[in-house]
Amino acid sequence: MKDLIQKLKDFNELVAFSHSVFSLPFIFIAMIVAASGWFGWGLLLLGLFAALSARNFAMGLNRYLDRDIDALNERTINRPSVDGRITPSQMLLFTIINALIFIIVAYFVNDLAFILSVPILFIIGSYSYFKRFSFLAHIILGISLALAPLAGVVAVSETIYLWTVYLSIGVMFWVAGFDLLYSLQDIEVDKKLGLHSIPSKFGEKNTFLISKVFHVLTVVFWLLFVVEASLGIFGYIAVVFGALMLSYEHYLVSKDFKKIDRAFFTVNGYLGIVFFIFIVLDSIF
Repeated sequence: MKDLIQKLKDFNELVAFSHSVFSLPFIFIAMIVAASGWFGWGLLLLGLFAALSARNFAMGLNRYLDRDIDALNERTINRPSVDGRITPSQMLLFTIINALIFIIVAYFVNDLAFILSVPILFIIGSYSYFKRFSFLAHIILGISLALAPLAGVVAVSETIYLWTVYLSIGVMFWVAGFDLLYSLQDIEVDKKLGLHSIPSKFGEKNTFLISKVFHVLTVVFWLLFVVEASLGIFGYIAVVFGALMLSYEHYLVSKDFKKIDRAFFTVNGYLGIVFFIFIVLDSIF
């Protein structure tokens, strides 16, 4: 029993399960707006299984493909995928199982969700390859998480509205922007290993600037989402709150580079959750 519990802990560490907080709020934001309120317990459970299995697939594949790179990075050398706690075959099996779970869940959601399930897996699985030949990997990561609200509205309405596109583009720039800041930790490693990233190509100063531009665009597209979806005052408050949190994130990192983890995990985690709460309040009042 102890071995099983430890193995579960290792897999939890492998996929950083707690980081699901970044994508989960926005799939449910889209579902709430599409349904004009509560969308039902069935879709809630299916949405949870879909979001978690898709993320586990992407993270499992990323750790499997990056294990050689992670072994050469002091920051990642203690990951379960590197130190032997989880073998390559176990990671591959974990990845395949989660891909199948995602496709099966999509089948039970509706026809369009099922049709899109494999293309979605292809997109979110491509991130690991991009950093080997393109500095646009940050954008690919952003697109991967931006699929969450698109999937949410498809689950409820079996269609895609313009407001969903705005919400998703905002998520894309949000994620790409904070991934740029996070990637600053590996700027020297990327240069040494010949990996492609915006920090290694354009330098620290320009990376900060590009991240700020991305986050300004985030606020712009989230505002367009609120307007297009005809949300009320709480929708606008959500956008203002998002802008303030993103500003605080940049303030933290610019003042003390060592606080990048706090900016990445804490600030962005609260941003998604509180944004979700405001959208729920908007649907109620």
